[in-house]
Amino acid sequence: MSAGAFTTPRPAPSILLPIVAGTGVIALALPIYLIAGWRLEAWLLAATLWAGSQAFSYLLVRLRTQGNLVASGVAAFGMMFRAIAVMVVVLAVAVSDPHLGLAAAITYALAYTVELGMSLVSYFGNPPV
Repeated sequence: MSAGAFTTPRPAPSILLPIVAGTGVIALALPIYLIAGWRLEAWLLAATLWAGSQAFSYLLVRLRTQGNLVASGVAAFGMMFRAIAVMVVVLAVAVSDPHLGLAAAITYALAYTVELGMSLVSYFGNPPV
């Protein structure tokens, strides 16, 4: 693969499939938590963080459609804030209950990884413009 494959612009893919894939990971984690006898509070925390993060991401996408430079800057800072906010919540929970925080962090991280992977596949799967 050449360096040009990473620098060639491509059209922005739909964000729906990556979000559905990440949400599917969260949904599939619930039966695993139930069967394994793990604490449901960890799953609930991860699911709540996931839903809140996706709602905030939706607001950023809506803002980005305005098409001006200010909206792009706000969207960039918003995406960073999204990740930092999730980390702060998980860290605060982990300080008071390490097992709960770790389980929620792993569940959220797995869903986020699947979403990111699907985003990359859908982006690089598009032909260059």
